[in-house]
Amino acid sequence: MSIMNIIAGIFEPAAKLIDDVHTSTEEKLALKNKLTVIQNEMHSKLIEYETKLLQSQTSIINAESNGQSGMQRNWRPITMLTFLGLVVFDSFGWLANPLAPEAWTLLQMGLGGYVAGRSIEKSIQTFKK
Repeated sequence: MSIMNIIAGIFEPAAKLIDDVHTSTEEKLALKNKLTVIQNEMHSKLIEYETKLLQSQTSIINAESNGQSGMQRNWRPITMLTFLGLVVFDSFGWLANPLAPEAWTLLQMGLGGYVAGRSIEKSIQTFKK
């Protein structure tokens, strides 16, 4: 469930309440209009927050990729290769103990973050050119 759906869900009961209020149609429309304005402002603030979050994540990734030490520049690929090795070993039953469900969740989050981070990094470099 996305955050946008959560925000819409917060305002849905208020919109239904407006429909049930015993006032004129014009007053109901005015109230719904105000409610929509507030909801749109919340969406706008959320998008602004997400943009700032992505910008800060991008700056961290750029700082790491432009770092002086090899470990600083390569820790993400090394981590993902380690995860890949664990997945292969687990798939063939070569691990003494199979990976726990939490490890699979961590792997999914790590892979998603790595792919998204690399995509953002490449996109920004292309955008700068």
